[in-house]
Amino acid sequence: MEIQIVDEPPTATATAAANFNSPALRLKRKLTVKYRTLSIQMGMHNQSRYQRPTASQSFFAKLQTWLYCKLHIHGAHSQHQTDYNDQQNRLNSNADELSSLKFHLDTVNQTLAKFGTSPIQGLEDPAVKRRRKRDSPNTLSSPPNRILLKLFEWLFSGFCPLLWIAAIFVWISWKPLGKPPNPQYLALGISLIVVIALQASFSAWQEWTTSRVMASITSMLPTKTIVIRNGELVKIVAGELVQGDIVHVRGGDKVPADLRLIEVTCDLRFGRSMLTGESDASVATVSYTDENYLETRNIAIMGTHVTQGSGIGIVVATSNSTVMGRIARMTASKKPEQTLLQIELTRFVTIVAILSLLVGVTLIIIWAVWLQKSFPTFLLISDALVNSAGVIVAFVPDGLPICLTLTLTLIAKRMQRQNVLVKNLTMVETLGSVNIICSDKTGTLTCNRMSVVNAGFLDAIFTPDALRQQRVSSKGFTAAQRLYKTAALCNSASFDPATSGLPIDKHSIIGDATDSSILRFAEHTCPVSQLCGEYCKLFKVPFNSKNKWMLSLQQNVVASNSVSLLQPPPLLLVKGAPDVLLPRCSTVQDASGQIHPLNTENIERLRGLQRQWSGLGQRVLLLCRREFSDINPFAGLEDNQAELERVIFIHNCNLCVVGLVSIEDPPRKEIPHVVDMCRRAGIRVFMVTGDFALTATAIARQCHIITNDRVDTIEDVHGGLLKCAQNTFVSAANNMLQLDEDSSSIVSAVTHHEDNVCSLVLSGSEFNSLQNEHWDIICAYGEIVFACTTPEQKLRIVQELRRRGFYIAVTGDGVNDSPALKAAHIGVAMGGGSEVAKEAADMVLLDNNFASIIVAIENGRLVFENLKVLIYLMPAGSFSEFIPMLFNMVLGVPLPLSVIFMVVICMLTDVWASISLMYESSESDIMLRAPRNPKREHLVDLKFFGQAYCFIGLLEALSAHIIFFVFMYWHGGFTPGDLFLAFDKWTLGDFHGKDQATLNLLLRTGQSIHFLTLVILQWGNMFATRTRRLSVFQQNPLWGPTRNLRLLAAIPFTLGVVFLFCYVGWFNRIFGTAHIPLPFFFIPIPFALFILCMDELRKLVVRTRPSSIVARAAW
Repeated sequence: MEIQIVDEPPTATATAAANFNSPALRLKRKLTVKYRTLSIQMGMHNQSRYQRPTASQSFFAKLQTWLYCKLHIHGAHSQHQTDYNDQQNRLNSNADELSSLKFHLDTVNQTLAKFGTSPIQGLEDPAVKRRRKRDSPNTLSSPPNRILLKLFEWLFSGFCPLLWIAAIFVWISWKPLGKPPNPQYLALGISLIVVIALQASFSAWQEWTTSRVMASITSMLPTKTIVIRNGELVKIVAGELVQGDIVHVRGGDKVPADLRLIEVTCDLRFGRSMLTGESDASVATVSYTDENYLETRNIAIMGTHVTQGSGIGIVVATSNSTVMGRIARMTASKKPEQTLLQIELTRFVTIVAILSLLVGVTLIIIWAVWLQKSFPTFLLISDALVNSAGVIVAFVPDGLPICLTLTLTLIAKRMQRQNVLVKNLTMVETLGSVNIICSDKTGTLTCNRMSVVNAGFLDAIFTPDALRQQRVSSKGFTAAQRLYKTAALCNSASFDPATSGLPIDKHSIIGDATDSSILRFAEHTCPVSQLCGEYCKLFKVPFNSKNKWMLSLQQNVVASNSVSLLQPPPLLLVKGAPDVLLPRCSTVQDASGQIHPLNTENIERLRGLQRQWSGLGQRVLLLCRREFSDINPFAGLEDNQAELERVIFIHNCNLCVVGLVSIEDPPRKEIPHVVDMCRRAGIRVFMVTGDFALTATAIARQCHIITNDRVDTIEDVHGGLLKCAQNTFVSAANNMLQLDEDSSSIVSAVTHHEDNVCSLVLSGSEFNSLQNEHWDIICAYGEIVFACTTPEQKLRIVQELRRRGFYIAVTGDGVNDSPALKAAHIGVAMGGGSEVAKEAADMVLLDNNFASIIVAIENGRLVFENLKVLIYLMPAGSFSEFIPMLFNMVLGVPLPLSVIFMVVICMLTDVWASISLMYESSESDIMLRAPRNPKREHLVDLKFFGQAYCFIGLLEALSAHIIFFVFMYWHGGFTPGDLFLAFDKWTLGDFHGKDQATLNLLLRTGQSIHFLTLVILQWGNMFATRTRRLSVFQQNPLWGPTRNLRLLAAIPFTLGVVFLFCYVGWFNRIFGTAHIPLPFFFIPIPFALFILCMDELRKLVVRTRPSSIVARAAW
């Protein structure tokens, strides 16, 4: 057995190494190692049954051990020997169980008999009910809940460690350092423990709600599969499969259970890269190719994908008994990787936490070095520790994790209500950076409701109705009958028996849209059921995006069963793209059925007909056949599929052109408007399709993807006729341009729709001649159609765009789109698309509506906007809480704000305001801005510190202290000069003729007023930070589409918190608060309005003078 070591990256460059160590690749590598290790264990197990241990086997054991230790999810250097032995036992157990399976070694008849099923009849309903009752549903079990480990993570993650430090400081300040113990410190310590418990409870609630959202997404995307039950083809949910079911799979499907293959087409391939790490798809066979259950090719493993071809298999294992179920149990303990957004926020939190700890330690040093010696009675060590704890609590926005999680959850639920499902919540924000959308045509931009509108011969064109009349006429019967036979027999679609009684247009069809339209066309001409009963399929090559044709070898069973006639040779039928099949053809029939040589003149006539229909946006297919009148080259090969395949491919030439059909698939009605909206948002929409260039261009014009009369081609790129492209380049450069340090490649350009935007159409066959400098020019075009592309070429397009720094979203619905969907920053699949596409994508549009991507992009931009609002709102209050502590310990002012009030602001009043802001609608101009460049525009930067600390935070701190000094002068007669440098004069009593009790009451009342002032000032900050550029009058919170009455609800809630802590006697006694004089409920309001007006003035300057210093410094 060949063992593939995947520990080292393929190249030594830093970029490759970084990609290799990405979270997604590490997770894939872990799954691959589990599969490979299990496979090696089985190989060793099988060898041990027949022979004694050998040096080779010893090598396998050592290699398996090295693989496990080197690449196991926990890492070799951190894994204890005991854990390793446990994992070894589990591996051995799974290997033993899988080694006992002989399904792949049994013949087809033995397997059918073992499970009591039939390939024609399938299972009967009573058998299904018995097996469903016996076995669990065909779904993988959830990993075990390690509640103790989760509880530990909830209590000691995020800001909780800092809160634990603050709580420890407070508790030891109460006892043993407190002499006598201060009951307020005890109350504060209990409060901090409650805050920690609340944060842990919220983390648990967040995890539960997130799992519910993800579970709802899974339930809305059930995997459907086709099975034979009671002798009929039916489509059921994969979770309802039982052992013995006969399952049909085809290209684009995800294998719903472990299947023993009993019938395969020659091109059936399974993508096992998620398990084996190998990119090449494995060829499927009916006979076993390896005694190892994991390595044989006649077993289709649950969770793998059918990349092409079709086949039939028996369900031999479901749910946890499958290979995927066993591996899932072994990898259930893996730890989720952090997303980029989480890493950035963690970095921000870490910086703020370090600053708070540094400031806290600095204050303790100031007390120990200076205050303790100069003013020994001013602060005790317990007071200094509590003040440091207050700095830690005040400096850190403790409610930020709560608001962040709620923001992402609300956005995800909002998108779910709009039929946009996001697999990873943090992927939503990435949408705000997308500046290019590469969209597939069929099923994405078009309705995917195909219908044949024309049928053509060498000398005539017919509508489907006219062809039906032609078939009943004596003159046109032969030609029409040949076309009808080819359309009906060379087809992978079939009618759903459940809708057999309905009209033709309402018949439900099992199959892809193209085959369905051809089958419906044939049925409209003449019922196909009788014809299909006359012929037997000997061999089939399904259509795939590489070959671009389908082949079917049919045997006339009616003539074969006639005793008076010899068995006629089979009929070879082919349909596909004209450009691919015409070189294989040698003759062509006309409308009367006469055969003519396919000379240059006739080829040009056929190509002219193709261009005519393609120019109308119609897909054109060529239908061909080959008769073998003299000799049957396939005789005796019916049971030798490999030889039959070889002979068929040899004779897939000298075909006769039966005719052409044009298929219409109209664009969705909303597409032109959506493309125009994308263009206004600075997003370019490129079409990437496998269709003929003329067809793609015509559809692109209807979709507004192409808007110019002149369209450049590859000759313009090669020949240097780039005037239009250069104008586009200049336009793009004026909007947003950044040059790579190592080359002159354009790495970021946003082209808005202007008069000088130009268009380009490229075909996949032209890619081979493109160099890097050509791609630099191509990427500067504003409108591009990539036609006749293969999956590999679609992938290359995405890679070339990403290499130049663009942020790409790829939309698609087919299996051929999956490589590009995986390679893009955001993969968007259609809900009605293939299982492979939905598996590869990051998002799914459930209603198949391309317009939903605009909703997704707007929500992605809104996530970033709301997160900025939260980050700018909370630190402003935190900074204004830190300043009183500084005044107290450095300038000797009696502490204007107590530590308990700092905790209340951080965990109650600010959090409620932040939650209210999460329900904000996007600014009206959010889809008129250029996409965010993540390399230059970060969530937190110097602008953050300027806005939150130096502007709003400073205004709030100044205003709150002014009101504090006003109260002390008004009610105590103390001027600011009396309070500055007071130090221990205040604590010794008899300060300016007032005893200690009076001073304490004044200070508690002043602290309560300071607290109320900050709460009211944050109201002004809350309304100011709702928008970054628009005025509060342009983004009205009271009525209209931007209404957010939750902001008004935040006002009585925060006032209620003030009344609770300042007017309830128990809180007054325990936390040292006091009643607030009535005038001080109104004095802070003008200051809050002043903050709002100052920010309105700043926004006005930003809007009217975008090149000013204020605008450049704006957040």
